[in-house]
Amino acid sequence: MGLLKIVECKDMLPSEIVRRLDFKGDFISKGSALTVRESQVCIFCDKGRMADVFLPGFYKLDTNNVPILTKLMSWKYGFESPFKSDVFFVSTKQFIDQKWGTSNPIMLRDEEFGPVRIRAFGSYAFRVDDAYIFMQEIASTGSSYSTKDIVNYLKSKLVTGITVALGEMKIPVLDMAANQMALAEILKNKLRAFFKGIGLLLTDFNLENLSLPDELEKAMDQAAAAGLRRRNLDVELQLAQADAMRDAAKNPGMAGAGMGMGMGMAFGSQMVNNINTQQKAQVQTQNAPNTMPCPKCGARIPVGSKFCGECGSKIEVSGDKFCSQCGTKNSSAAKFCGDCGNKL
Repeated sequence: MGLLKIVECKDMLPSEIVRRLDFKGDFISKGSALTVRESQVCIFCDKGRMADVFLPGFYKLDTNNVPILTKLMSWKYGFESPFKSDVFFVSTKQFIDQKWGTSNPIMLRDEEFGPVRIRAFGSYAFRVDDAYIFMQEIASTGSSYSTKDIVNYLKSKLVTGITVALGEMKIPVLDMAANQMALAEILKNKLRAFFKGIGLLLTDFNLENLSLPDELEKAMDQAAAAGLRRRNLDVELQLAQADAMRDAAKNPGMAGAGMGMGMGMAFGSQMVNNINTQQKAQVQTQNAPNTMPCPKCGARIPVGSKFCGECGSKIEVSGDKFCSQCGTKNSSAAKFCGDCGNKL
């Protein structure tokens, strides 16, 4: 039987959360030293019962700094005899880049699309926040406990919490991508309570992607394309008519001639209507009652105006007569405009 002088754990694996020391027949005696490094916590157990917890530091083991264990073992004289105890080292560092994802789509009710199924995946990070609770709830007294032993359990709880949270928040699916970072922060705050209950701290949570079923994404793309086509319908119609006329002109057959004639008539009719509309507007403007054009700028002004309301030019009011149609100055004796023939 050997007597341990230094109790420490300096070779924990990167993915290892808990390591139970194997003393290999050695015993701890009074005066032994305990070294707990940064990012570690040490727990002494007696017959499966957790006792003293040591934070990072250097300790001389006696009845003063292991009072709970001393009481459990009913030592009357402290460390008068060597003793054997289970010693666990718990890593408190961050375990980063842990992946999560929905194995099955999450069913949500959306106001615009109705029931929809979405998939999501991302990453998270955690660390042991309360080693005592973690040992009680999760790790038990096995010889070793690593991330692979807990990630599936954490993943299932994450997906369940995310499903509930998304259902409660009722965010439209079209707004989820635009608010992805804010959504991840909300989800992290909601999931922290679960992690705390098992002695862990959720230090980071990332929502990397949210995706809809392929059928719905395809329908959304088609709807967006249809909206774009509607906005350019007039241009597309005119281009199609021009293409049909060009193709018909190249086709000497009667069918091509008939098609070209029909498309040409339709296109021509549309152009005539546009020209007629413009001409009517022009005539209405020119024949507006009690107006005449300004001799200087041509703007329509009320008959009898002394100044033009557009350019400010003074309107001559001598015996000369100005044509109300074209603005030409005529003599006071003229009865008709010498330029356009309009009756003065």
